[in-house]
Amino acid sequence: MAAWVAGGSAVLLLGVAGVGAWIYQDLDDNIQAADLDNKLGGNRPVNLSPGSKNILVVGSDSRDGANAGYGKGLTTMQSDTLMVVHIPADRKWATVVSFPRDSWVEIPACDKSDGTTSAALRSKINAAFAIGGTGGEVADAAACSIRTIEANTGLRIDHFMSMDFQGFKGMVNALDGIEVCPEQAINDEKAHLELEAGCQTVKDEAALGYVRARYSVGDGSDIGRIGRQQEFMEALADKAQSKLTSPNALYGFMQSATKSLTTDEDLAGIEPLYGLASELQGIPTDRLTFLTVPNYPREADVATDKANVVWQYPQAADLFTSLAKDREVDKKKLTAEGKNPVYASAVRVQVLNGTGVAGRAATVAERLRESGFTVVGTGNAPETTRTTTVTHPQGLETSADVLASRLPDVRAGQNADAAAGVVTLVVGSDLDLDDIR
Repeated sequence: MAAWVAGGSAVLLLGVAGVGAWIYQDLDDNIQAADLDNKLGGNRPVNLSPGSKNILVVGSDSRDGANAGYGKGLTTMQSDTLMVVHIPADRKWATVVSFPRDSWVEIPACDKSDGTTSAALRSKINAAFAIGGTGGEVADAAACSIRTIEANTGLRIDHFMSMDFQGFKGMVNALDGIEVCPEQAINDEKAHLELEAGCQTVKDEAALGYVRARYSVGDGSDIGRIGRQQEFMEALADKAQSKLTSPNALYGFMQSATKSLTTDEDLAGIEPLYGLASELQGIPTDRLTFLTVPNYPREADVATDKANVVWQYPQAADLFTSLAKDREVDKKKLTAEGKNPVYASAVRVQVLNGTGVAGRAATVAERLRESGFTVVGTGNAPETTRTTTVTHPQGLETSADVLASRLPDVRAGQNADAAAGVVTLVVGSDLDLDDIR
């Protein structure tokens, strides 16, 4: 995204230099627009910081057309990379948040291209793009991904951008490649990659393979791959800023980017993309921060699941809240706080019904079990209440914070009379099941 924006910021130079209006039109016509109107529903998060923007960026691993060489086992659209770029109202910094594709989340009901609606389910986060895109329409795939991100983070997504394999390769090639420095040799058949150890410049298939490689590199996790992708994108951004000074290099870069680019209708054009690039030009590189949503293996909560990760709370909630309120995130602090995660399964919860509606405690308890919590009992609160509360005895502050951060606008408090070893959730009438993270 940063590299794309850097290239887009120079587009106006083409017209100023008199290269020709046809080139501007040529690039403009390349960009595909996804009509998201009436696909996102009405129950969306509110933008808490007017002037800020959240842009969902998807690296699509569609196997259509020229992408068929990367395998034909996929029958639906897939998202290989998923990021949210937060641009603050003052345009003095920016944060790029990567979402592990194996994140186990709640995917809401989504409209599909065939006119049907999917059922809400828990699955990998990248499944949302596939569910919405069942009929092959990027707009439906994007809408389901946006709904999923919004439901699980509380962030309002303002724009959407998607690029496929061929566009990524073309951008790298237009810059004559990017230097990478693997510590060990890489041989990954799935990523079509063979690299020797040490620093070297990669382009074309090798560049794509480097950011896609997973199982044969490091610990084989998607988290490790995200780290390599972020490093690669930072290098791409740096090189784009220094390299794209000639019309030929710029034009090749922009052709590759725009031919493989789909955006929401408001961004679908060189002019709005140039406007976005202009807003970002003044951001210093040391205030462009790349983060990954704090997470841990889901196996810690569900012993049979060895393939997925869950987001780590309260750190993930703190990250989303900071961005929603347009506050710059301290990466070092976030990383330090996430060193010793408290697993949901380690939090013992009793759920008490304060709504007066029969069965409410059991319903909430089941939802918490699905999220990995250990529910030790349910019952009725001494009295009905509108306000949902989380209380804990002394010594369980961290466990209570983990639970409270999964609930909207709830803070944990100590209660001297609370049962020992247990966090107590009193369900008030203000709690909407769909708002439980």
